[in-house]
Formats: sequence, structure tokens, C-alpha cells
Amino acid sequence: MQHPLKAWQQLASEYIFKETWFNLRKDKVLKGNGDAMDRYYVFEFTDWVTVLPLTTDNRIILVKQYRYALGSFSLELPGGIMDSHETDPLHTAARELREETGYEATALIKTAEIAPNPATHNNRMHCYVATGCQLMHATSLDENEELELVLVSMEELKNMLARNEILQSLHVSSIFYSLMHLGEIKLV
Repeated sequence: MQHPLKAWQQLASEYIFKETWFNLRKDKVLKGNGDAMDRYYVFEFTDWVTVLPLTTDNRIILVKQYRYALGSFSLELPGGIMDSHETDPLHTAARELREETGYEATALIKTAEIAPNPATHNNRMHCYVATGCQLMHATSLDENEELELVLVSMEELKNMLARNEILQSLHVSSIFYSLMHLGEIKLV
């Protein structure tokens, strides 16, 4: 007979590493079945946002950037981390869109909230679709950002997904929810 699942409890915790954009914590936990685990590692991040921007002429804005850890270029959505003082992911989404692309939207709609890796990460990613986007400013990139804007049609985006050209899995999830919201894909 299977017993109902119970939440795990934290018995002790210590920080192993602290950095500007993430911390690494080692916890001692009591599992739901009563067994203790002496080492459970948790990466603490602030929440993240992604935005699928749709321009007034129905093109999608992607960003291309070199991802050092992967060792290759990556096509992604505009987005980033919520700064420590930010409490509203909608405002962060608008800021990231403006900073990384120079575009502003007439509407930003939340399409999903997902967990990047609930086994080891404590944060969430807030997914948005931005409509009516128009170029209004020069980009204002963070010191470690180097990006190139890539504008594609809806069909091109779908074909890129079908050809596995967008590797960032969280962004693929965000694109999926945006396409559902826009009526570009339907389930059942």
C-alpha cells in the first residue's frame, strides 16, 4: 500500500557559496518518509523573466548571444533575472525587453510561471508575451551582455523550433506558452 506523500522539513542549513546572482546552500532535511538526508544542495536564485516580443508588423524578436558554458551561440528570448529590489515580474519583463532590444510593448501578458529546476533551484521563471512592440530606444545592455537582435516571422519561429535551433529549454517552454496564448498552437 502506498502512503500519501509528505513535505520535507529543513533541519539545518549552511551557505557554502554566496555570489551576486546566486547562492549555494547545503541543507540537512527530514524526508516525508521519515528518513534524514545530511546533504541536500539548493541553488538560490532570484526569479527570472522571459518575454516573447511581437512587433507591430508581426515579427518575433529573438536575441542571439554566445553562451560560454555551452561553448556556442544561442538564440533566446529577451529576459533575465529580477534584481534584488524588484518585486513585480511584469515590471522586470518590461525592463528586460527595453534594455535588451530597445523595444516597448503596448501590452505585456503573463502566459506561464514555471520552475527552472525544482530539484535543485528555489526560483521560478515568469513567462510573458509582449504585443505591439515598437523600437523606442537604443539598447542598454548589462556589462556582461553581448547580443544581436534577430527578427523572425511566426512561421520561421515554428520552423526553428521544429529544427531544434532554440536550445535554451526554459525559453522553449516560454515560447510554447506564448504560442498557445496567441492561438498559434492548440492542444487537443
